Amino acid sequence: MSPTVAGSCAPPAAVLCGLAGRVPSRVVTNEQLARRLDTDDAWIRTRTGIRQRHVIDPGQATSDLAVEAGRRALASAAVDSVDAVVVATTTPDHTCPATAPAVAARLGLAGAAAFDVGAVCTGFVYGLASAAGLIAAGVAERVLFIGADTYSTIVDPLDRANAIIFGDGAGAVVLRAGHSDEPGAVGYFDLGSDGGQEDLIMVAAGGSRQRSRPGEPGRAERHFAMRGKEVYRHAVTRMAESARATLSRAGWKIDDVDHFVPHQANLRILHSVADDLGLPRERCATHVESVGNTGAASIPLALADAAESQVLKPGDRLLLTAFGGGLTWGSCLLTWPTLPRPERTMP
Repeated sequence: MSPTVAGSCAPPAAVLCGLAGRVPSRVVTNEQLARRLDTDDAWIRTRTGIRQRHVIDPGQATSDLAVEAGRRALASAAVDSVDAVVVATTTPDHTCPATAPAVAARLGLAGAAAFDVGAVCTGFVYGLASAAGLIAAGVAERVLFIGADTYSTIVDPLDRANAIIFGDGAGAVVLRAGHSDEPGAVGYFDLGSDGGQEDLIMVAAGGSRQRSRPGEPGRAERHFAMRGKEVYRHAVTRMAESARATLSRAGWKIDDVDHFVPHQANLRILHSVADDLGLPRERCATHVESVGNTGAASIPLALADAAESQVLKPGDRLLLTAFGGGLTWGSCLLTWPTLPRPERTMP
C-alpha cells in the first residue's frame, strides 16, 4: 500500500534505498591514448582532469553493465523485486527495442514496467524525476533506475577532442515509496531543454532523419560529435542556473549544501560551476579523474564512489545537477540516507 498518511492528500515521495555502480575491467590510460592520438598525458590532464577511463571489451554492450549495476543495487536495497525498471542511456543495445525490458528480464524482473529515458548526459536527473513520478502517481512502490552508457561504441577512436573524455559505466539506484521529510527523499527538481541547439552534441547517423535520405552516412556522421567550446559555455551557465532554481524552490541557501554532485563532464566544467555558485571546490564530489565522462552513469557512479569512500554521511544535503545533449539540463536535491557501504565500483 502507498505510505500516504491517512487523511492526507500528499502523494508518496521517492526515497533512495539502494545504490551501486560498475565500470568495465579494461582500463585505457592517457599514455595509451597518446600512442594513437597527437597528444600526451599532460595535455589531457590540463584540459579535462582525466587520467584514465574504463571501456567495454568487444562484444559487450550497455545492458551488460546495466545488469551488473542493477543487480548490485537490488542487493544494496535488500529487495528482489520492483514494479518498474528505468534505464537512462544514449547508447542502447539496439535502436529498437528499448534496453530496459532486456535488463529487467536478465535480472529476473520480467513483468515489471520497463522503459528507457533519452536525455544524454542529463539522463540520470531526468530518469530520477521519471522514477519519482511513477511512485508519486501510485504506479509503482519500488523502482530500479539505472544510468548506463558505453560511449566507446559511438566515439571515433581517432577523434582527439572526444576520445580523451569519455568512458563506459553504469550506476543504479533503488527508490521506494516513502515520505518527503525522511532521509533519502528525492525532490525539488528543475528540468529544461533547448532543442534549437541540438547540433552542439549529436550523432547524426542512425536515426530516421539520416535513414530517410539516400546514400550511406560518412564516418563523421556515424560517430559522436560535440562542439566543445560552445558546449562548455552552455554547460556552466545552464547547470548553475538550474542549481539555483532548485535551491530556491526548496528554500535552501548555497551554504546549506554539504555536497555538490554534478554530472562528471570534465574537471574544468565541474570547478567552474562550483565557482559560479559560490561553493567551495572541496564540496564538489568528483571521480572523473579515474573513469572519465560516463554520460548518464556519471552522477550515480560519483555517488557510489563518495559513499564507498565514506565521504557521504547520513543527513548530508546534496545538490545534483547535469547538462547534456538536446540540449538538456536538470537539478534535484537529496538528503543522504543510511545505506550499506557499496561494493567497489572498480573491478
